[in-house]
Amino acid sequence: MTTMDIMETFEENCCVMRYTTAGQLWNIIAPREFVDFSYTTSYEDGLLTCGISLDYGEVRPNFVRGFNHPCGWFCVPLKDYPSHSLLTGYIQTELRGMLPQSAVDTAMSSTLANFYSDLKKALKT
Repeated sequence: MTTMDIMETFEENCCVMRYTTAGQLWNIIAPREFVDFSYTTSYEDGLLTCGISLDYGEVRPNFVRGFNHPCGWFCVPLKDYPSHSLLTGYIQTELRGMLPQSAVDTAMSSTLANFYSDLKKALKT
């Protein structure tokens, strides 16, 4: 993920978000943007965030609008190690555009690996 912006806020835990990704595989896969309805709430002493893509606003130039089917992230503290949490994500992403499945698989796996690596670094600071 390259950027994450709140486009509109409805309530404290409810908003429309725009996420962008950089091009992948030497820009064989063009940059993508996703516009999702997002809701976050408390869950078992942790957090639950769920979302789904919306047809919202214009697609920005040089981006392909991807689509996220219903998805969610659970972050709950571990009972035996309360200073640690378990993050579980359920994603169903359509990158859209004309892409061979092998390119999609490669891009998605590297993007997820980078996401968790970047998240780990951010949490340490």
